[in-house]
Amino acid sequence: MGLTLTEKILSAHLVEGEMVKGTEIGIRIDQTLTQDATGTMAYLEFEAMGVPRVKTERSVAYIDHNTLQNGFMNMDDHRYIGSVAKKHGIWFSRPGNGICHQVHLERFGVPGKTLIGSDSHTPTGGGIGMIAIGAGGMDVAVAMGGGTYYITCPKVVNVKLTGKLRPWVAAKDVILEVLRRLSVKGGVGKVIEYTGEGVKTLSVPERATITNMGAELGATTSIFPSDEVTLEFLKAQGRADAYTELSADSDAEYDETVEIDLCELTPMAACPHSPDAVKTIDEIGPMKIDQVCIGSCTNSSYMDMMKVAHILKGRTVCPSVQLSIAPGSKQVLTMLAQNGALADILAAGARVLESACGPCIGMGQSPNSGGISLRTFNRNFEGRSGTKDGQIYLVSPEVAAASALTGVLTDPRTLGDMPEFKLPESFLVNDNMIVEPAPEDEMDSVEILRGPNIKPFPTSEPMPETIDARVSLKVGDNITTDHIMPAGAKILPLRSNIPEISKYCFAVCDEGFHDRALNMGRSVVIGGSNYGQGSSREHAALAPLYLGVKAVITKSFARIHMANLINAGIIPMTFANEADYDRIDRDDELRIENVRQQIESGSVIRVTNVTKGFDFECDINFSQRQKAMLYAGGLLPYTKNNG
Repeated sequence: MGLTLTEKILSAHLVEGEMVKGTEIGIRIDQTLTQDATGTMAYLEFEAMGVPRVKTERSVAYIDHNTLQNGFMNMDDHRYIGSVAKKHGIWFSRPGNGICHQVHLERFGVPGKTLIGSDSHTPTGGGIGMIAIGAGGMDVAVAMGGGTYYITCPKVVNVKLTGKLRPWVAAKDVILEVLRRLSVKGGVGKVIEYTGEGVKTLSVPERATITNMGAELGATTSIFPSDEVTLEFLKAQGRADAYTELSADSDAEYDETVEIDLCELTPMAACPHSPDAVKTIDEIGPMKIDQVCIGSCTNSSYMDMMKVAHILKGRTVCPSVQLSIAPGSKQVLTMLAQNGALADILAAGARVLESACGPCIGMGQSPNSGGISLRTFNRNFEGRSGTKDGQIYLVSPEVAAASALTGVLTDPRTLGDMPEFKLPESFLVNDNMIVEPAPEDEMDSVEILRGPNIKPFPTSEPMPETIDARVSLKVGDNITTDHIMPAGAKILPLRSNIPEISKYCFAVCDEGFHDRALNMGRSVVIGGSNYGQGSSREHAALAPLYLGVKAVITKSFARIHMANLINAGIIPMTFANEADYDRIDRDDELRIENVRQQIESGSVIRVTNVTKGFDFECDINFSQRQKAMLYAGGLLPYTKNNG
């Protein structure tokens, strides 16, 4: 029996365990990336480990999330990250150089390599044939120190593509179709591997759009083969030497197969407030819109921007619509400026933003109250835009640009013939915004620059024998990390200050949570299905840790957040009988006796609801390594103890 591409790369990087699906495996990590919203904490954790220099083949620190530099905190974080990078062997992408995933694809991605990043959209690298996985900052710090990265050996889903996209139908429509079929929970514990003749019709930027939004499936990652299309892209970036041909064996066996005929797809949109609430543009109809935002790590490539410029050229944005456009990298922006496309975009009345995450992470361009905003982004969770009742639709750049002109949701197929868009034979390469680290013999002379907003990593304690704690919060299904620890211009500057940022923890769900949890001292959070979906931000675990949360009991967890809870020393458990969820209320007192013994001896933990006088069982599924981490109080003390 042949191997899938996923199995080939994981096997080549296997350090611990066996390739048995559902069991824990440890893999060697070749590359890491961080961004500034998660990077400060990741580098504080790296420093705490005492490793003098990174041991990966390539580690890159990007500044792309919070580039407003509003107040001293933001700039202090950037200076800190830059100084840590210079000292410890990490490449540093300065503010303005672009979005981490776009730049990494352009300048650093290598087919067949492993990459983890402290950002959930790291799977973008799968568009170039990498096993690229989003992870918590602590996992990234350990990998930079040469440590093994652990995942559950995944099932592999074959998404077999046939045919070719019709004019004005986009790669965004491909991933929206996958989301429509599989849902935001359909990829949990799986890698989505794309095969079939249709793959050859998609450029690397188009493939990267699809793998980027694979994060919304809950998948471990997504991957395309590395083929002649990949080589063409790498040649154009001046990196042909990074190319390796990679594909699944012809007789590879998959756990599931999904077949998509690209010819049958039409323009689509994900409706509020979930990426899998997908309808065709025809089904939604000519809905009046207020705002259009084009960009993000999903759709900000040179090809995307050229299509947008073509649609806007010689036309004017509808007076009732605000259009903002953020090219994904300095490379893209400069090429648009040189070939005249940027002038066409500006002449149409668009606002051109910095090459950064911007509105996608809630950094400005919030829609009006109740406003309808079309965005080429990857997430439309409630409130993520910065407007609590904003109605956010996720669409392709083609749909977004066409709709900006008409003022209503518009099918771009009404625009007439679509010209052929091709990648340039060579991209403009200018890496002067990427700072190389200091040579090893000079690193001791580099000073680490720390501002007053940068606080130490929150301390944890070894697991007690018994946990007596009240329920500080009860929430429903599909709670995202944006619910737990919001982003946005007001909160992002506090990412390096856990005591301060914890004041906003769960504020979207319950503004009284912070004070209540702090007063309780120890508490438990109760959640529904798919708890913790969305961003990889470990702050959604670190803030609850600081506030005394000892356990989270849910119907089910999203992969990255569950790992982050264990890293923080918080016990994640799922109801053995989901009906018990309805029997627990906020402020109930819970008791877990002989916690260590229960974890060590089996897969079930018995919990007593002291207030209501009944016991219930929770399922756990921890590896021996994860158990040891929980006993120690989290990954950081575990790593120190096992240096």
